[in-house]
Amino acid sequence: MADSWKLVAHAPKRVVQAALLAHDEIDEWDPEIVVSGHEIAEDRPDDWLLEAWLPRRPGKADRATIAALFESEPPALAVEKVPETDWVTESQKGVEPIRAGRFYIHTPDHPPSGERGVIDFAIPASQAFGTGQHATTAGCVAMLSAMKRRGVTARNVADIGTGTGLLAFAALALWPRAHAVASDIDPVCAPVVAENARRNGLRIGARPGELAVAIAAGVDDRLLRACGPYDLLIANILAGPLVELAPDFAEAVPPRGNLLLAGLLTTQESAVRAAYRAAGFAFAGRILNGDWSILWLRRRFVG
Repeated sequence: MADSWKLVAHAPKRVVQAALLAHDEIDEWDPEIVVSGHEIAEDRPDDWLLEAWLPRRPGKADRATIAALFESEPPALAVEKVPETDWVTESQKGVEPIRAGRFYIHTPDHPPSGERGVIDFAIPASQAFGTGQHATTAGCVAMLSAMKRRGVTARNVADIGTGTGLLAFAALALWPRAHAVASDIDPVCAPVVAENARRNGLRIGARPGELAVAIAAGVDDRLLRACGPYDLLIANILAGPLVELAPDFAEAVPPRGNLLLAGLLTTQESAVRAAYRAAGFAFAGRILNGDWSILWLRRRFVG
């Protein structure tokens, strides 16, 4: 395996998180550059690193690409050589297991929980895994568990912006007879979801308890339209697209249907809730996980 490289920037937490959000909003990102962010140490929660992993020595164009993620003056970028390593997997090595709600989610580097009654999912490190929004994943699976406890019944499920397929897997674990479809705008996600489904004992297909996969932007897709409407729609994406998609989600979720939204900072929550209030949704619950808000909304019934 060839040597790989990384660009490293030290910055406050808010600066790195803003850079990660900027990265996620770029549609035509170079797939050979994997970006991640994390705190330096538990006792220094505001000191973060942004790391950009490359399969080549970074040049001026690579430096400019990473520097452009920062809103103002970018921090200094250090170049580090990472010999003989899988640069995609290495970028995710710091991903610790999630224990949230009824779920234990880990990479194959970690053993299963073994705890009675806990639903275990193994999700390998990959480009589709994400860029540091681990808190939103934990919040979503915790909220799904809470929705199940509070009596939500899901017969048709959609996971929009699925990435690895994890949230769709969690929904099927809680509602095993549901029809489910997972979609993402990135074509790389289709084989990733299929492989993760196989690894975790789920089937790809269109029958109850199986998962259909679509490559689509939002819900504008023939398969998504055919499988709807959805009494549970999940979207762990970003605040901007969530606001834009509010009218489309209102068409896809029937009255009394449930909507789980994540990927928004607490500072963005009011704008997102306003957009969905205007689209006919009412607030049903919220989980705060660090700087992130996870929202449960219900489509209002108009008699």
